Parts: sequence; structure tokens; C-alpha cells
Amino acid sequence: MSEPAYSLYQLKRTPFHERVAALCLPQNFRRWAGFVTVGSYDLGLEREYWAIRDAAALIDISPLMKYVIEGPDAARLLDRITPRNIAKLSIGQVFYTGWCDDEGKLLDDGTITRLGEQSFRLTSAEPSLRWLAMNAVGMQVSVTEVTDQVAALSLQGPKSRAILNRCCEQSVDPIRFFRMAPNSLQGRSVTISRTGYTGDLGFEIWMDAGDALPVWDALMAAGADYGLVPCGILAMDMARVEAGLFMIDVDYTAANHAWIAGQKSSPYEMGLGWTVSLDKPGYFVGRRALEREHRDGSAWRLAGLEVDWEGLERLFAEVGLPPQIPSMAVRGSLPVFHDGRQIGYASTSTWSPVLKKYIALAHLERPHFEPGTLVSIEVTVEHHRRQAPATVVALPFYEPEWKKK
Repeated sequence: MSEPAYSLYQLKRTPFHERVAALCLPQNFRRWAGFVTVGSYDLGLEREYWAIRDAAALIDISPLMKYVIEGPDAARLLDRITPRNIAKLSIGQVFYTGWCDDEGKLLDDGTITRLGEQSFRLTSAEPSLRWLAMNAVGMQVSVTEVTDQVAALSLQGPKSRAILNRCCEQSVDPIRFFRMAPNSLQGRSVTISRTGYTGDLGFEIWMDAGDALPVWDALMAAGADYGLVPCGILAMDMARVEAGLFMIDVDYTAANHAWIAGQKSSPYEMGLGWTVSLDKPGYFVGRRALEREHRDGSAWRLAGLEVDWEGLERLFAEVGLPPQIPSMAVRGSLPVFHDGRQIGYASTSTWSPVLKKYIALAHLERPHFEPGTLVSIEVTVEHHRRQAPATVVALPFYEPEWKKK
């Protein structure tokens, strides 16, 4: 019997699918950028979450969109579309950045790695080839999507460095935070960057898709004595909230996806003011709008919320229950109030096992985003809307001392 024809609507499989699918005991798969990916490998998230915080976790991040930008005008193109000063990006360094429309509102965010003098790799959450091509008109530059050709793994946790040193040809000790270096792993050429999406010590390993399975096997074997476990995106979601890291179309709406102006967000509003280089020369997309916002201030800002546990207990005790908290991060809007008036909303909330607190990323109006402000957040208690007391805090919620060492 012949194989069924490939459907245009069928989710793609990452180069690691053969390994991750066999290990995914609950068959908990999720969709990510057109790929099928693992939500969790166990029925619960505890083992995977604590691997991130106490040992090491291996996460398939191949669905990230990846582009190689090369040519005499490669740096000029990236300097035009992002607010970062690309002239300051050295070979082997990684910049995190957002990029905006003409109104200074975020279209996407990702990383730029300088591979050579005229060669860069850009990662993004959403397809960006058309946007790159539009801005490259008249430039001597080539833009190539390599999403399917380049596989990627994220090795996160305090034991991640030791694991890589066990199986890599060269020590990864010299790789500083947000730097990258070529290496060899099980005889396969890889590049390793000191980056991640968990707020812990971690690395991302980039390789040819054809080398994916041998690299996976080598890492799992090297990490066996260190408690390495495969990890899905649901445990990573909890960790990234603790780290104060936001997600596109969850914590902010891409400007080209928004229906109304109020759904859009600027880098300043999302806490990315440090990525906006208004002192760099020349034009970049969104510059004039960002200059105005820098001068006048932002109407709202992303901030952290810590929910008062005793206050939450009292609300549930009124109906004879202990606090009912979700077992994973909740991607949903929860209104936030101050003196009875709604002043914003939480976009993602989660129980933090390492902090023993219920926390949330919240969009708050000025001046209520200042740390120490007392607010309340809507919670549902036995089908009734109630308000639990909370305090605005600075981000990140959690940043271990070994993260940048």
C-alpha cells in the first residue's frame, strides 16, 4: 500500500521527532510554528521543571524561524530593521532584539548572531522573510530561510555546562553570556551559544538537520549522570515567566496581527528600552515614534505581579476549599484593579515552584507599574469572579547567581 500524499495542512516534524516522539509517554504534543512539538514528556510537569532549575533539561527548539543574512550590506539591513546598533555586534556575539513597524510597535522579537564580518543568523517566532526582503531592496545582501536545514536544541540548567564539557571537543567554559562559538560534538560540527528562554544557566546548540539524532544521543548519554531529562514547552513556559520573558501573541500582539491600535506594544512598553539605541546614526524602522515615546514616556508597561497567598487562601476558604491553582502556566487575560478600577491585565500567570509564589506578567497603566504598588487580580472561585490582593514587582522574578557566570 502506497504512503498517503503529504497534506499541506499536516504539521511538520522536527529533525529530532524520532527521538522525542518515542519518549513522549502521555502523547502530549503541541503546535509550534507549523511543527509538532512535545508539550510534556510526563503526565505532570514537575520532573521537567525541576530539571531546568536543579539539573539540566534538553528542549527541541527547531521550530524557531531561522534566516542567514549575508553580503556587504548585511549589517546595514539589520541596522535598518532593528533598534539595536549592529555596528557594536562583534563576531561570535549574540544580540536579543525586537523589531518594529513605522509606528514603533513590535512585529516580532528574536536573536541576531554575528557569524562573520558579513554573515548573520536571525531567529524569530514568526515568518519574517517577506519583511526582510522588503527592507533589503537596493542592498547587496542575500536573505535565506534555513528553518528546515538547521536543527536546534536548548540545554538549560545548572549542570548544562558540565554536560557539554563532557561531550564536546572543546571546552565551553570560555563562552560568555550571549556569546557563540563553533565546536564539535560526536564528530559533528555545531555552534553553541550561551542563550536560552528559561532564565537559568543554559546553552543553545545549532547544527545541520542531518546531524540532529547523533547530537541528541550524545547529549543524552553525556547527561545521564547529571540528571538530564528531555523537556517539553510547557515546563519551559513556567520557567520563562519566572525569568520575566514574554511570548509573542501571548504577552504581546504582533503589530501586523493586531485588529486595533490598543492591542499593539512598543519595546519601551514591554521593558525592552535597553535594546533601543537612539544614539546610533541614521534611520531605522520606527525611529521617530520611539524617539517620541522616549521623550514623553510610555502610557503602560509590562511588570511582574506577586499574588498574596494568604489573601488567596481566604477567598477559597470562604467556600471551604484550599487555593485552586493551575498545574501549568495560564496564557489568558486576567483583569488587574487598583482602588476598584481596572488598570491593566495579566497575560500569563503561573505557580512558581522555586519561589513558592503565584506570579504573573501584567500590562499596567502608568503610574501603577511602579514596584511596590498594591493592586488586585481577578481570580475565579467556584465559578464566581473575585479579586485577590497582589503587589507589583520588578522583573525578573527569578535570576540565579550562576546564570551569567
